[in-house]
Amino acid sequence: MSIPLLDLKAQYLAIKDEIDLAVLNVLDSAKFILGPEMKALEEEIAAYCGTKYAVAVANGTDALVLTLKAMGIGPGDEVITSPFTFFASAETVAQVGATPVFVDIDPVTLNMDLNQLEDKITSKTKAIIPVHIFGQMVDVERVLEIAARHDLKVIEDAAQAIGAEYRGRRAGSIGHAGTFSFFPTKNLGGYGDGGMIVTSDEHLAAELRMLRFHGCQTKYYHEKLGFNSRLDEIQAAILRVKLKYLDQWNQARRERAAAYDELLAGQPLMVPGKDGQALPIYHLYVIRLPGRDLLLENLKKHGIASGIYYPVPLHLQRAFRYLGYKEGDFPVAEKACSEALAIPCYPELTQVQQTEIVKVIAGFLAGE
Repeated sequence: MSIPLLDLKAQYLAIKDEIDLAVLNVLDSAKFILGPEMKALEEEIAAYCGTKYAVAVANGTDALVLTLKAMGIGPGDEVITSPFTFFASAETVAQVGATPVFVDIDPVTLNMDLNQLEDKITSKTKAIIPVHIFGQMVDVERVLEIAARHDLKVIEDAAQAIGAEYRGRRAGSIGHAGTFSFFPTKNLGGYGDGGMIVTSDEHLAAELRMLRFHGCQTKYYHEKLGFNSRLDEIQAAILRVKLKYLDQWNQARRERAAAYDELLAGQPLMVPGKDGQALPIYHLYVIRLPGRDLLLENLKKHGIASGIYYPVPLHLQRAFRYLGYKEGDFPVAEKACSEALAIPCYPELTQVQQTEIVKVIAGFLAGE
């Protein structure tokens, strides 16, 4: 049996007629950049997340860069984030000239350990970027309480968490801003790159709109040095179709995750940890165990795809060697990187496929 880590073809076929029509309508309109589809998507995403504004950009990395720039963060500043995340969470801090500062992660949720957060704040700290890893939210309200004591901005990196909730509030809506990625593998993914920033700060939203379009409010009149970071109409139209299904798809992921939790109970591995206040969306279902690489190879031998998220924590990445971190500085993140393995978990995954995946895992753990 061949089982992919994610089946984008199956998702497309389920809504093919709607997607095809949406794309053809854009082609027929001959409006491809900064058009009505993008503006409608911004309104719909803002309403979905519970914010006043949403600003569409070219990708999730740009969403972080533009937000940092719009908040005036740059050389000489420090920004705190997690070492257990995709590279962009810290790369973007360095790209605006600031210094990434890391906080180790919670051993259960793999999100930032908020008990260690305040110890990392210095006179140079200007912002905190909590990452909602694998679709489970951090307690952003607690982050905001800490940030308020030090006059800091909070940017939710919600690239993997659109639709996730914490105490009934959706990802992106609690901090001063939230950023999303619409990379094809995300729970809400386009058929190319795409990103979004949400906020309820009117001034910040206006600044972001200006920065995404070469620093101008009126074409050819440039007030600042900006960027070329716009979500095209075809991607916006596709995302508008898929947004209608997002809650349904997220619920299906939760059901698949619950089935895994039950099927894997008693096995010598860790299933994804839970925060009782959070409603996760399981962008990835990540198990943890020593000997992870051997299990990956065994799954591959049986035609089952899996993925390592992430093989190297950010503080040990070669690109961040200049920061001076060393092995052992963030032991929980380092341990997670040596043990974490994502197995297939998506709405189209069948009960038969899940049973087969668990059978192979159990056989491996039993030494068969």
